[in-house]
Amino acid sequence: MSPTTTGSTEPGKLIRPYGDTTGDGMVQISFTLPMPHSKVAEGAAEQLANKMGMEPALVAHAKPMGPDFTFFVVYGRVNHLVDPSKVEVVERDYPLLTPKEVNATVKESLRRRMVVVGGCIGTDAHTVGIDAIMNIKGFAGEKGLEYYRELKVVNLGAQVSVPQLVDRARAENADAVLVSQVVTQRDAHILNTREMSAAFRESYPAAKRPVLVVGGPRFDEKMAGDLGVDRVFSRGTTPGEVASFLVHRILNRPENRTRPKQAS
Repeated sequence: MSPTTTGSTEPGKLIRPYGDTTGDGMVQISFTLPMPHSKVAEGAAEQLANKMGMEPALVAHAKPMGPDFTFFVVYGRVNHLVDPSKVEVVERDYPLLTPKEVNATVKESLRRRMVVVGGCIGTDAHTVGIDAIMNIKGFAGEKGLEYYRELKVVNLGAQVSVPQLVDRARAENADAVLVSQVVTQRDAHILNTREMSAAFRESYPAAKRPVLVVGGPRFDEKMAGDLGVDRVFSRGTTPGEVASFLVHRILNRPENRTRPKQAS
């Protein structure tokens, strides 16, 4: 999926950050320095902010984080401008369906339950993301995929190896595979996703491969092609968005579009 350009309706209109008054360029940033809290550490934080383009910069908050680190919040002015017309994001290119509409569409078009397998791969033990999408309790006031009667949901939980995920997807004849990655140290989420997508490419013919979806707070939604997956969802994604995407992508595959209708 290619990114689409969005932003200001007036191309070339530049804007500045807003702090106290319109267009004053004031911003607030936070970071940690590997220094004990002291006036020298606060001076170092101010120096860093100056090098980042904040002038003047004010250390608004400093808090020791153990004996050797200090957390800072710095407030100051930047001179950078933003052109919203040149911002690239991935816009939703499919209709947002209600659970009732998802069920009806799957029943009519696929004529069987859609199978969705999901889990957290690698050493990631944080299931809050995958559970928010798959468990019936859901997220943001929406029921999870287990609520959809025309979806068969298999949640493998945490610390699933890539071979285990591929094997279970094959055993379940999965239409889609959802992977959540919260642990992101040293870009583990990127490495794990690439390993996962490569394993599915090796294990399936291109036309039979499940739809691959990954999500997590550190993913860039524009990276789907680079990661070898069909869609990347970032923070704030709801179960309804995922269900709607799966219906759109799976039912628009050639083999599903051309399947003849059963006689009534």
